[in-house]
Amino acid sequence: MKKRTIISGLVALFLFSGLHAQSKTVIIKSLPAGTDATPYVVKAIKECKATKATKLVFEKGTYHFTPEFAEEKYLFTSNNDEGLKRIVFNLTGMKNFEVDGQGSAFIFDGFISPFLCDKSNNICINNFSVDYKRTFHSEGTIVGAYTDSLDIQISKDYPYIVQNNKITFTGYKIIGKDNAGQPKRVIYPFWHLLEFDAKKREPSPFAGDYLNVQNMIVKELSSDVIRVFYPRLKGTVGNVMVFNASDRINSAITITDSENIYVNNVTIYHAGGMGVVGQRSRNIFLDKFSVEAPKGRMLSLVADATHFIGCGGQISMTNCKFESMMDDATNIHGIYVKIIELLPPNEAVVKLIHYQQFGYDFLLPGTKVEITEAESLIPYQDNMVKNSVRINKEYTRVTFQQAISAKVKVGDVVASTKEYPDVLLKNCTLQKNRARGFLLGSRGKILVEDCYFHTHCAAINLEGDGRFWFEQSGVRDLTIRNNVFDNCNYSFMLGLGVIQVNSGIEESKRPESRYNRNILIENNKFRVFNPCILSMYSVDNMTFKNNTIEKNNDYVLSDWMKNVDLKPFMITNSSNVNIKE
Repeated sequence: MKKRTIISGLVALFLFSGLHAQSKTVIIKSLPAGTDATPYVVKAIKECKATKATKLVFEKGTYHFTPEFAEEKYLFTSNNDEGLKRIVFNLTGMKNFEVDGQGSAFIFDGFISPFLCDKSNNICINNFSVDYKRTFHSEGTIVGAYTDSLDIQISKDYPYIVQNNKITFTGYKIIGKDNAGQPKRVIYPFWHLLEFDAKKREPSPFAGDYLNVQNMIVKELSSDVIRVFYPRLKGTVGNVMVFNASDRINSAITITDSENIYVNNVTIYHAGGMGVVGQRSRNIFLDKFSVEAPKGRMLSLVADATHFIGCGGQISMTNCKFESMMDDATNIHGIYVKIIELLPPNEAVVKLIHYQQFGYDFLLPGTKVEITEAESLIPYQDNMVKNSVRINKEYTRVTFQQAISAKVKVGDVVASTKEYPDVLLKNCTLQKNRARGFLLGSRGKILVEDCYFHTHCAAINLEGDGRFWFEQSGVRDLTIRNNVFDNCNYSFMLGLGVIQVNSGIEESKRPESRYNRNILIENNKFRVFNPCILSMYSVDNMTFKNNTIEKNNDYVLSDWMKNVDLKPFMITNSSNVNIKE
């Protein structure tokens, strides 16, 4: 009864002071400080649907959102963690609609997802920033360094408790009591550590991940200083250690099974997942989209800035900034499923292998597919889905139009060839992040132009594999021109080159595989301390011409890298390679 009274009061306040509809526009006015804006937005979107309004506008201000009155929806989003999500801007099924923040700041509190476009069409999301009151990751300044241990000072922005020599990061609020009657808080789990250079505000040179650190020994030295014990743990006093979130739960903008989505003049300071993730969608356009860490923090997003899976039409990112993420600026690819059982002549049981791909449905009747050898990524056969029956979120039984090739064996993989997006990446800045810049796997036409790269690992990576991530890739028309590559891959953590192939092709199969094809790299400037410009294998028709290479000593190779025979062009098992320095 009390809960109903609270909700009724909020709705009444909302109807009389927070909203009015005029000329198919719904307006949310500034709210009193401390007000939860979630019920106002939920009500406003329902109002927009009922009145067929085409625009939701915010009076410029700061709006706070909590999960208490958000809508719920169970989501399977590839390369993210499935689950029941609390969503504020649930734009499911909407068409011809715009959200305009007019420069507002949207602050989210707790495990809550800002935007969902599901089966939506012609949606514009404009003019606001996204941040979280308590970030999903945690940070601390290194104040002491010893053999296999560090002293780390943690600010009040990252509350924590130390019990039984283990650290647990928490939220601010006490949400009840545990079974022992002790105060209980929301937990913000972490899974790896990475050191950031406090002055450059980027991952420390040659720093790598400390993985599986949940069981490290922690002692509390004072109210805000801990001592962390872990084998081979190193750090520089004054630098910042980031404890990254263990899950990808709440991405900022999720786009699924939608078309014509525009994100303009939006800044993401933080989210508990990716910035923009799109799957099985067509025509996604980002302009003046920014991912960056605000003052006082090293990390922006706990995962990729953007990620696109099984999309078609066009993907365009222009005038964008991608900074300080814990993973890549973008990853564009399809999905492989593994053949678990062959049922001749034309049926198979297939399985989604990686747990962050469970529930990803794409083998629908009429879908064109390729059946591929997992070790070489060479297709055996093109086919088409006649019928499919989903057994559960992992397994599907598929009937193909044609008999399955006799070469196919259990363990090989199947992917859609229905459609690939054309990709434009123009006038973008990528820097200060862990890992790579652009992971490019579309077989459509790709243009990377007028971008600036200063990335921890490779600036551009061509990946794809049928045995670990199960991401379908293999470019067919890639142009990289008029870009600046400024001391990229200063970690050597995930490969050697500034531009590289890192596909999961068995080494014995590389001489026969030509997974990536038709690559033109021209008119770029490479500022390098790392001698390796290109690291590639199993490539066909690659041209490198009219590029400028400027050597410098801005970074010094680590001792172990000095023993690696690095060359400017490390290209093996490839054909039609034309390099003009």
